[in-house]
Amino acid sequence: MAKITLYCFPQSTCSQKVRLALWEKAIPFEERHVDHKNREHLSDWYLKLNPNGVVPTLTDGDDVIIDSSVILEYLEDVYTDHGMSPDNPVKRAHMRKWLRYLEEVPTPAIRVPSFNKHLAKRYENMADDAYQQMAEAHPVRKHFYQRMNKTGFSAEETAEAIDRLDSAAQRVADALEAHGKDWIMGEMLTIVDPAYMPTVDRMIDLGLGDMIFDRPALKAWYERYAQRPAFQKTFYEGARLTDIFGKDAA
Repeated sequence: MAKITLYCFPQSTCSQKVRLALWEKAIPFEERHVDHKNREHLSDWYLKLNPNGVVPTLTDGDDVIIDSSVILEYLEDVYTDHGMSPDNPVKRAHMRKWLRYLEEVPTPAIRVPSFNKHLAKRYENMADDAYQQMAEAHPVRKHFYQRMNKTGFSAEETAEAIDRLDSAAQRVADALEAHGKDWIMGEMLTIVDPAYMPTVDRMIDLGLGDMIFDRPALKAWYERYAQRPAFQKTFYEGARLTDIFGKDAA
C-alpha cells in the first residue's frame, strides 16, 4: 500500500497541483476523494486532519501536511528523487517567490469565475438561513461564501479576479520569453510549473483561454506540459468542471 494518502476534490486546482507534483516525482500515493457536494470537508473526521476545512491534505504515515504549496515543498524536502527545486539557494529563493505570488494572485482569483459559472448553482435554491449557516461553517472560507452569496460574486469582484488572472498570465509569459526556455524558471521543471498549471487549465475550461493562447510563450508552455504523463494522470475524466456541469453551462 502507498504510504502517502492525498485527500482531495478531483476538480480542486490546489489538489491538482499536488497530484501533478506527486506524479512528476514518481511518488506512490493513494487518492482519497472528499465529497464536496455533501460538505465532507467540514465533517469532524476531516477537520481533525485539516482544521481549515479545505483540500488538499496529505498524510505521510502518521504525519499530516496541509496547504498545497507547503505540501509541494515538503515533498521536495523528503522525497529527493526526481528533484523539482534548484540546488542554488538564490534560485530556491526565487522559486519560493514564484510560489508566494501564485498563492496570492492567480490561485484565489480563479475561484471567482469558477464559482460564478458552475459551483454557485449548488446553492441557488438553498434557504437564506441555511446558506448563512453553511458559510459560517467554513473555518477559513466563511467570508468567501458570504461575498459570493447565492447569486455569485459582484461584477466588481469578478472584474478584479479576471484582471488578476490576466496580469499573472502576462508575468509568466514575460518570464518564459525572457529566458527562452521550456519552463517558468528556465531549463528545469520546478514545482512552480505544477503550482500554476491547474489555474491555466481551469481558465481554458472556463472559456478564458484567450489569455493563454494569445501569448505565444505561454501557449507553448501549456501545450508542452499537456504532453507529459503527469498531466494526463492528473486531469483524468471528471477532473474538470465541464466534465461535471457541461461545456454550455452559463
